[in-house]
Amino acid sequence: MPVELRKRKAVAAPSAPAAKRKASKSAKPVAAQDAPKDAPKDAPKELLSHDKNLSAKGASAVAKIAVGSIIDFEGFGGEVETHEGAKTTLKALVKDSKSGVVLFTYPKASTPGCTKQACLFRDAYKSLTSSGFSIYGLSTDSPTANTNFRTKQKLPYSLLCDPSATLIKAIGFKKSPKGTVRGVFAVNKEGKILAVEAGSPGGTVEVIEKLIPEGDAPFDPEAEKEGDNGDDNAGKAEKDEAIADVAADVADTAA
Repeated sequence: MPVELRKRKAVAAPSAPAAKRKASKSAKPVAAQDAPKDAPKDAPKELLSHDKNLSAKGASAVAKIAVGSIIDFEGFGGEVETHEGAKTTLKALVKDSKSGVVLFTYPKASTPGCTKQACLFRDAYKSLTSSGFSIYGLSTDSPTANTNFRTKQKLPYSLLCDPSATLIKAIGFKKSPKGTVRGVFAVNKEGKILAVEAGSPGGTVEVIEKLIPEGDAPFDPEAEKEGDNGDDNAGKAEKDEAIADVAADVADTAA
């Protein structure tokens, strides 16, 4: 019987690889970091990348405090209290002055460095006010503490109490997180800043003395005598004063 030959099934050809899908032209790139919605278009990079909660209004609210700049007295520094308990503002103080206001800041009433600073302003009070400036001490102390301080040292000027440090912060002398930098600030009736400088007890007085025209300062015969023979000891005296100021500041901070 003849053998029947069977035909082999043809092997199917391998299928072609699937074509790669092209990226959609309409796909949007993923942003590295979204900018805050409330930031202005021209906001600095620091605002865009570091603080999403800081509004544009808040970013521009801080005025630059520098000599020669003009401040708006309306609402500047908030409300403070005199040692007698009367509420006032920088705007009101300037309005009541003849030429402007001088504020010297001190860390704490009745401490060594602050006592020295207050007494130096007391001793120079006549000359410093000869051009119409009104002098005020400014600290975070209570009215009671400042009243006792003023009475004991026989200070001729008022002391301002700023427990929340709103005015102290506004003029640039608030420490972080708390505390007060010793310094001095002067502004005229038009709102122009004449002086803003941190310094030692004696240094803060010297800053204001430089604003007083020479003709307005009263003649001091004792100072004239000292000028004839004092140059030899000037260097030593300045060095001793600097050392004393540093020690006083340390004591004030520790108090």
